[in-house]
Amino acid sequence: MSNKNLFFKSGFVRAPLQNGVGRYVCQLQRIVFKFCKSSGGSRGLRDYIEQDLVQFAEQNPSVVVYLKPRRHRSPVAVAEYLNGSRVWMNFNQKTHSEILKWIENLRTQQDDVAATRLRKYQYTDHPSIQGPWTPFTFKDPELNVAELPNVKFGANNRLPKTATEELRLLFEKQKLEDVKTAE
Repeated sequence: MSNKNLFFKSGFVRAPLQNGVGRYVCQLQRIVFKFCKSSGGSRGLRDYIEQDLVQFAEQNPSVVVYLKPRRHRSPVAVAEYLNGSRVWMNFNQKTHSEILKWIENLRTQQDDVAATRLRKYQYTDHPSIQGPWTPFTFKDPELNVAELPNVKFGANNRLPKTATEELRLLFEKQKLEDVKTAE
């Protein structure tokens, strides 16, 4: 281990809200664009705001976007994530296309993982080369394409009858009794 890790914050890398298990949840919660209306260094960010910001906001309704004009300051974007972390990015003298790429990077990353010394929850002297166990490790791959609910894959036939099914059975029994009495 090198000494450069001593200056990084220490933390675990985990998927917040079990991201990716059920559905994808965008981790970017809020982004604040701070820029100068007249400075030449803010030109690229102003172009991004004029041309692409509305489209970004429409495509990402879960992300709150703030614009904060400031006089004689360099342009900055502050991204806040669901786990509470903040990432500051300086956009001074950046072009419109560079800013597009950096905004996409901020949107898709979890937080500033690059500046984190990674730790593990468990430690072993003999690590497995097969990877960690998950609940889906030994499941039948046929489940991926099966039409569910399916009796073959579960005990669905032992479930209690619904009220609708009970009423349907009573109605059919009553119909049979009426047919027998009519004969």
